[in-house]
Amino acid sequence: MDTSSILGLLGFVGACFAVSTTGALFRPGEWYERLRKPRWRPPNWVFAPAWAVLYLCIAVSGWLVWREAGFAGAAVPLAVYAVQLALNAAWSWIFFGLRRPDLAFAEIVALWLSIAATMAAFHPVHAGAAWLLAPYLAWVSFAAALNLAVWRLNRGALPGRLGSGAASG
Repeated sequence: MDTSSILGLLGFVGACFAVSTTGALFRPGEWYERLRKPRWRPPNWVFAPAWAVLYLCIAVSGWLVWREAGFAGAAVPLAVYAVQLALNAAWSWIFFGLRRPDLAFAEIVALWLSIAATMAAFHPVHAGAAWLLAPYLAWVSFAAALNLAVWRLNRGALPGRLGSGAASG
């Protein structure tokens, strides 16, 4: 691997790290702990290592497409990739920052669609890069189901939206 390839990989890892900071800035906290959650929700400690692996896969996936075709040759696939990164970054802010599981569910559906679109756009350029996003799509599918369950279990907590007085349980 040459220097430009290593720097490119570091750039993609850096972009994914930047996206992950919203998860560190907008943490579950006491508000989330008071919400009703489905029994099948994994323990909180599972999320950080799962996302660490997923962000590495996301970074390598983007890097493989860039390495194969460059920014000019893969402008559309990499633009779709950038959209899914932006949607990924927004979810924690919406769910935990705004405390809006309803809006977060709509956003995670858009994220899911953008991941699927990224996979479809990446496949002709580098099939391996597309398949590296499959665990991400699976995890976001699970996260969407969890988001929906939390929203539905807590809908009546406050009229119109969940605020600081969420339902106990």
